Amino acid sequence: MEIATESSDAGLIGLLRERGAMAVSDIASAMRVTSTAVRQRLARLMAAGLIERALAKAPRGRPSHHYSLTEKGLRKTGSNFADLALALWNEVRQIKDPEIRSGLLARIARTMAGMYGSEIRGATTEERMAAVGRLLGERDVSFTVDRSGHLPVLTALACPYPTLAEQDRGICSVEKILFSELVGEKVRLTECRLDGKTNCCRFETN
Repeated sequence: MEIATESSDAGLIGLLRERGAMAVSDIASAMRVTSTAVRQRLARLMAAGLIERALAKAPRGRPSHHYSLTEKGLRKTGSNFADLALALWNEVRQIKDPEIRSGLLARIARTMAGMYGSEIRGATTEERMAAVGRLLGERDVSFTVDRSGHLPVLTALACPYPTLAEQDRGICSVEKILFSELVGEKVRLTECRLDGKTNCCRFETN
């Protein structure tokens, strides 16, 4: 029997999705609630199978527990069509000819760009990147635009396709094409969370 989550748990799930494993004290600080409230929410979400706990060793002092989303938790934060998307993606992976497969992925990305294109406004690359960030934010996928460098950087704080990406990084190619179409310039994936060096993915223009 699955335990239903309360509306107050959504913020905690979203926080762990963006930042990865966290300690109770860090969660409490980020959410501006008491540690007791955090533990109550964690207990509910662990009972529902959405969060798991692991012992984290500290350089000094006693080890502490860190909490992170399970695969079930990751899927809950995504689209309601996650199972369908996974099934369709598995069919795409069965295509042996790399040229045909690449062409199909490009068509999928451009079809998505056509669906979203009317929502992207802006005269500059930075403005269009910001519009892409807002578009995905409305779909509960956190993106930001870093304007501190010479060129703006589109940063994904959480993967839009967590289950697909873990199985096949080809989905990253679809994202690059999609963002390139929406931004109006070729976009490169310069950092990927799947490499294990960062908790986010960064997309930059040439």
